Amino acid sequence: MWTRMRDFDRMFQAMDVLQSRLNGLFQYYDRPRLPGAVWGLSESGPRANMYDTGDNIEIRLEVPGVKREDMSIKLQGNYLEIKGERRTDTPEGYTSHRRERGASTFTRSFTLPADVDAAKVEATLRDGILTLALGKAEPAKPKQILIS
Repeated sequence: MWTRMRDFDRMFQAMDVLQSRLNGLFQYYDRPRLPGAVWGLSESGPRANMYDTGDNIEIRLEVPGVKREDMSIKLQGNYLEIKGERRTDTPEGYTSHRRERGASTFTRSFTLPADVDAAKVEATLRDGILTLALGKAEPAKPKQILIS
């Protein structure tokens, strides 16, 4: 009888070890995994939202601390690629005592839900948010058909 109780105790101890290891595995799942990674999604770069407004596709991308001259945007058909680099902001001649915001680069690519007319693309950068208004190509726009 007592040996059976010890078997149960060992089984429950093994289950406790397994549970503590699983808890440790998922404890930091939403944090960057690479040392020095600064983006919320370290594997894919800054976070983005994409909206369809009918005539346009609008993308808003979080790029805090990135200057417009340090970004490049390429568009080909319905494929969009955004690259950027955040440089260090330590003034020359100064010594850093603490650096939590380091230099980093990112690349984000999107397959858009429709073809885009490159002549109708507008990009603005304000308050760390890059906003792209991508005008749809004529065949991709919805058309109202009247019934006679």
